Order: sequence, then structure tokens, then C-alpha cells
Amino acid sequence: MPYNPLTAQEKHIIEDKDTEPAGSGEYDNFFVDGTFICKRCNAPLFSSKSKFEAGCGWPAFDENYPNAVKHLPDPDGQRTEIQCANCGGHLGHVFMGEKFTETNTRHCVNSLSLKFVKKGNQLPKTIREK
Repeated sequence: MPYNPLTAQEKHIIEDKDTEPAGSGEYDNFFVDGTFICKRCNAPLFSSKSKFEAGCGWPAFDENYPNAVKHLPDPDGQRTEIQCANCGGHLGHVFMGEKFTETNTRHCVNSLSLKFVKKGNQLPKTIREK
């Protein structure tokens, strides 16, 4: 089954590992109860309960669902990239030691990498390519 279709801008973020401009994403100042899923493959990534206001210009989460996110060294040698563990889509970066929350972790995520499913609505089936 093929992944969800993406716009050119979404492909640039998710496949080419770009970053949307700070403050431009629809989920930066968005606080509704539900689940954030991968826009490319529908895999559940973050609970809205883990979202917090970091003031960085991107949605911030202090933890992901178990085994949902991969951490990889960023080519810049300074940061750690995060990807969807199911499809490898670029999500953003993770930062440790900033003391924003008890977990001491900030997943800084591009809104264009995410879809939101409001609590009470059924999650779409995760797409797994072979």
C-alpha cells in the first residue's frame, strides 16, 4: 500500500529533511486533546498530553509513543534528527537538557510532518510499505 500523498511543501519537509519557518505551522499554538500521527504513513507519534509550549516556533513534545520515533545524528554534527520509526519521514529534531519539563526532552517537530486526530475519533490505519 503506498504512503499518503504529500504536497510539494510536505515532501520538501518529510522527504528532503527541510524545516518549515518558525511560527508558521498550524500545530505550534494548538492544544486540543488527541493524537498526533505521521502525515506520510499515519503512525501514531505523540499524545497531545506530551505537548507543551516551548516558545520555539514549532510544536514541542516531551515524549513520544514507545518505538514511534527514531533518533539519528544530524548531518550538521550538532543536533539529533527525529524520524518516524515506521516510514523514515523527517519530523524535526530532539533536544535534551533544556529543563522545560520533567523528562528534560523537547521533540521540536514540523507541523507539516504531522496530522492530528481529535480524541474520540478513530485513528487511520498505519501504512506499512513492504
